[in-house]
Amino acid sequence: MFEKIKKFYDAGVWSEQRVRDAVAKGAITAAQFTEITGKAY
Repeated sequence: MFEKIKKFYDAGVWSEQRVRDAVAKGAITAAQFTEITGKAY
């Protein structure tokens, strides 16, 4: 799931908020959020 979310974020399909929601739903970890967005969760 991490790779898919990263691809969508990098392509501009997903916003930072949507990635944040993926953490809340347990799809990715907070550390993965930081890796994807470059920002702290």
